[in-house]
Amino acid sequence: MFILIFGYFLAVAIGLSLGLIGGGGSILAVPILVYVMGVGIKEAIAMSLFIVGTVSLIGVIPHWFHGNVNLKIAALFAPAAMLGAYSGARFSALPFLSETIQLICFGIVTIAASILMIRQGQKLPDNKSQKQPVQSHSGLKKWLSIPLEGFGVGILTGFVGVGGGFAIIPALVLLGNIPMKEAIGTSLIIIALKSVTGFLGYVDRIALDWTLMLFFTIAASLGTIAGAYLTPNIEAKHLQKGFGYFVLAVAVLVLVKH
Repeated sequence: MFILIFGYFLAVAIGLSLGLIGGGGSILAVPILVYVMGVGIKEAIAMSLFIVGTVSLIGVIPHWFHGNVNLKIAALFAPAAMLGAYSGARFSALPFLSETIQLICFGIVTIAASILMIRQGQKLPDNKSQKQPVQSHSGLKKWLSIPLEGFGVGILTGFVGVGGGFAIIPALVLLGNIPMKEAIGTSLIIIALKSVTGFLGYVDRIALDWTLMLFFTIAASLGTIAGAYLTPNIEAKHLQKGFGYFVLAVAVLVLVKH
C-alpha cells in the first residue's frame, strides 16, 4: 500500500513538471511505472504516453487562459510530431528490439535531455524580462525547421516514451520566435497530440493496466493544474536547471540497473 501511495505522490510530481516547465513528465513517468509500480518496460512506455498526453491536454487549459498558447506554431509543429510518434511506436515492435534495448535507449535519451535542460536553464531568458526571444528565424528556414524538429522529437516519443518538452521548448523559442512562457503552454498541446498517436501505435499489441493508468493520470493532472497556475510566479529557467540535474541522476540509475 505504501508503494502505491508513494507512486501516486510521484505522479503529482510528474504533473508539476509538465505544468511548470512544459516537459519532463514522461522522463519521470517511465522509470516510476517500471521501478515503483512494477510495470513492464513496453507497457510503461505505452502507459506514459497516455498519462502524459492526457495530463498535458489538461495542463493547456490554465495556460490558455493566461494567453500562453500559440495555435499557429502548434499547428506547424504538431502534425509532423504526431507522424513521428506513431512511426516510433510501430518501430519498437520490431523483433530485435528487446525491452532492455528500449530501456537503455531511454536512459541515453534521458541523459541527453538532462544536459539540454541544464544548458537551457543557464541560457534561456527570464520570464519577467523576456519581451521577444533573443534569436529568431524566419521565412523558409522557419517553416522547414519546425516540422523537421517535430518529426524527430515524435520518433523519440513513440520509441522510448519521452515527451520531448526539453527539445520542443527551445525550438519554439528560437525557431518559432515566441516568448518562453508561451512556448511552455504551446509545448503542452504539442505533447498531448503526439502522445495520442504514439499511444495508438502501442495499444493494439500491449496489455495495459487501465485502472492504474487512470488513477495515475488523475494524480498527475492535479499536479499539472497546480504547476500551470504557479508558472507566472516562478522562473522556469531556474527550475529547469535543477530538474535537469535530477533527470540526469534518474538516467544514470536506469542505465546502471540495465
